[in-house]
Amino acid sequence: MFLAFHLSDIVTVPFGWLLSVLYHLTDNYGIAMILFAIAVQLVLTPINAKSKKSMMKMSRLTPQVQVIQSKYADDPQRQNQALQELYQKEGVSMGGGCLWSLIPMLILFPLFAVIRQPITYILMESAETAQQIVDVIKAAAPEMFNSNAAYEQVVAAQLIPQFTEELKAAIPGISQTVLAGINFDFLGINFGAVPQFAFWKWDVVDWAHIGAFLIPVLSAGSQVLQMVISQKANDSVITDQNGVQDKETAKNSQQNQSMKIMMVMGPLMSLWIGFTVAAGLSLYWFVGGVVRMISDPIMTNHYRKIYDAEDAVRLQKAMEQDRIEAEKERIRAERRAANPDGITTNTSKKKLEKQQRDQTQAAKAAAAKEYAARKGIQAEEPAEEDAPLSGIADRPYCKGRNYDPNRYAPKSTEE
Repeated sequence: MFLAFHLSDIVTVPFGWLLSVLYHLTDNYGIAMILFAIAVQLVLTPINAKSKKSMMKMSRLTPQVQVIQSKYADDPQRQNQALQELYQKEGVSMGGGCLWSLIPMLILFPLFAVIRQPITYILMESAETAQQIVDVIKAAAPEMFNSNAAYEQVVAAQLIPQFTEELKAAIPGISQTVLAGINFDFLGINFGAVPQFAFWKWDVVDWAHIGAFLIPVLSAGSQVLQMVISQKANDSVITDQNGVQDKETAKNSQQNQSMKIMMVMGPLMSLWIGFTVAAGLSLYWFVGGVVRMISDPIMTNHYRKIYDAEDAVRLQKAMEQDRIEAEKERIRAERRAANPDGITTNTSKKKLEKQQRDQTQAAKAAAAKEYAARKGIQAEEPAEEDAPLSGIADRPYCKGRNYDPNRYAPKSTEE
């Protein structure tokens, strides 16, 4: 617990101070929460950009991933190896997108503590004093508190001006700043109150109730719209191995199917939470969603320019390879047309050189014989020693180097 407490302080202390400064500058909880949500999203922009870049990288490799999965469907080990090789070649981390998406979630939970504890983080009172204030007001007006103890400070903060005397008596050193409480009213809506979903049970139908009801609905709607924009952006960068956009693969990708589930579950969860906690939290979610809807297309366009340039290079290489293959096929077709029967000759280099020598010698011999015939000269026959030992012109030494034609000559008659 001690370690967790100090880890959460890394987030709660600076953001709590920021929310306190914004509230004291505006003297209005609603305006402060809007500015706070914008500031948080700006702080998270580098992390969101990393997450966006990693997700788009993973998305654009979807067709190649599906080819590998289909090719090695019966060999999971080889499939994982091929996927790792692909990711390494493309510079993609398999867990990168999830990791960068997880960091904002880890920051989000401590931020809820800042929003849920306005006496501690906006009025800058210690946890002990904040609990004393809650206990005094809760004892005086228990009906004002619901069963959700996590949001008791939100309820107590708006009731502080009504119980000034009780608080002075219980906490002698309490400051006037704390006794002024927190102004949760903004645009006629009490952002410290829990919106009521059962509108048919409202005692009075007025803007305060309608506005509080719309805040969680708008928060959930902004999440749906943001997911739709993000999904279309990710689908637009899904390309095949040649850099051509693959819309059919994008439509049927596993990531697309998971996004559709999240598009339903996420907003429904947000809607349910929005009607169980103070409206200020839904306002924070709504503003954050609007900021992400604006920043997401900007980041998408930025990274798409980079990936489009990479895809253009890949497409150019693919076209050049296709041109080379087409030229090779054209040459092969010409050879097939010139030799339809497929008859091939021996193209050995040594054989060709010997054939050339024999043709040259035969041409010289024929020229000499023709010259001698014109001059009336008897052409000299080749010397006997020049004749091949084996009697085979093409294989002069086929009988071996030690061949001796007189070795087995007939014996002398004298014997």
